[in-house]
Amino acid sequence: MIDLLTTYKPFAAAAALGVMWLIEGLIPMFEGRRERARHDASNIVLGVLNAVVAAFIFAGATLVATEWARANSFGVLHWLGVEGAWAFALGFVLFDMWQYLWHRLNHQVPLLWRFHAVHHADRELSASSGLRFHTGEIVLSSIARLAVLPLLGMTVGQVLVYEAVLLPVILFHHGNVGVPRRADRWLRWLIVTPWMHWVHHSDYQPETDSNYSSVFSFWDRIFGSFRLVADPRALTLGLEDVERRREWATLPGMVAMPFRQRRGRRRDSADGAGR
Repeated sequence: MIDLLTTYKPFAAAAALGVMWLIEGLIPMFEGRRERARHDASNIVLGVLNAVVAAFIFAGATLVATEWARANSFGVLHWLGVEGAWAFALGFVLFDMWQYLWHRLNHQVPLLWRFHAVHHADRELSASSGLRFHTGEIVLSSIARLAVLPLLGMTVGQVLVYEAVLLPVILFHHGNVGVPRRADRWLRWLIVTPWMHWVHHSDYQPETDSNYSSVFSFWDRIFGSFRLVADPRALTLGLEDVERRREWATLPGMVAMPFRQRRGRRRDSADGAGR
């Protein structure tokens, strides 16, 4: 199974992204997007670069860490004596909770935010934005995972299954897709949806600092960070100061962005307060 997931993961990712790109062209939520191909190409190239870095540097380390936990019966899943399908299910839920907590830390710790801001700087949110993360953020999150995975007692197979589910969900809830309000409402009882995640990409800080979940949406309800707006088209996406820094939309600009001085996020807004 591990070989199958590893082999077909890039093809599945490309197929999911292609489907989303077509849907975004047919039924967009946010109209008037220009230069879609150029915008998405920069995000995709950065995403591919990150995948190569993560595979080259951390794939072996992840295998060593998870195999050590298995051989020594270390981690939550082993301590609870959970096996088989129940271990996959519980490991999936626990790791998704870690994703929520790590995402929230990226908004609260200044060093982490400098890298994570590259993701939020995208003013034309689309499925490809789900791949737009600074390589520094990928490295830091991968290092943190090396401690979390054995602590949970997860196997490489469980991690690959989680990633196989995570990617299409991320592409979906970043997508510029006109999902009907009712359909989105039903879906977000379980998974993160576009109407929910668009709020997270607002340039108004109280909205940016909400809806941190990756797959399951209930973490935001449990931890009190759930937030919606009546009309997502009223949101100003991105970061306040990005409009004057057009180079941050390019691949070199995205790579350099954490190392340049920027203003903070917008903390007050009559529109934001009204929402």
